[in-house]
Amino acid sequence: MPFQIIRNDITKVSTSTPDFAQDMKRLSVRRAVAEDLNRIMYIYSSAQEFMIASGNPTQWGHFYPDEDLIRDDIEKAICFLVYENNEIHGVAALCEGDEPSYQYIENGEWLNNDKYVTVHRIAGDGAVHGVFDCIIDYCKGKYDNIRIDTHNDNKVMQHLIEKSGFQKCGTIYVFDGTPRIAYQWTEDKNGSSVRR
Repeated sequence: MPFQIIRNDITKVSTSTPDFAQDMKRLSVRRAVAEDLNRIMYIYSSAQEFMIASGNPTQWGHFYPDEDLIRDDIEKAICFLVYENNEIHGVAALCEGDEPSYQYIENGEWLNNDKYVTVHRIAGDGAVHGVFDCIIDYCKGKYDNIRIDTHNDNKVMQHLIEKSGFQKCGTIYVFDGTPRIAYQWTEDKNGSSVRR
């Protein structure tokens, strides 16, 4: 059963485009299946081009993520899609359990050591607004702790992450040894975001 975004406080989620609130009302989340692969790879290709044009040419370049990795994400049932009226507009990997690259963090610390989900490889096709918010709202509805990281040159993603209530925790290093800014969102027992 897909997750449907329902927002009573939609006016709090505003951007420079008036269609943002309307887009958020229509977006849903579901797990990817093998038949979605071509569309997913198209979205990643679009995201790669956007990142390069936005001054972030090295985080993904034209090579990451590759088709084998996405097939593996689908097989492991960690690949999730954001869609509207059966049209896929976004993709992300939601990984439960310990993230190996998060074992070591410098220039800071995680908010806690509780169980968490990691959001990886989030991307949208640019056709609708709210893909990031939709995925994060989905995660906030299921998990008390969410971790995510991004490249120092990815200013767009940093803005989205921080706007969604995540706290900057420090620097981690991904599998190729390059640094990433690490963030965490955690919910307290009253349902509010925890701030340091």
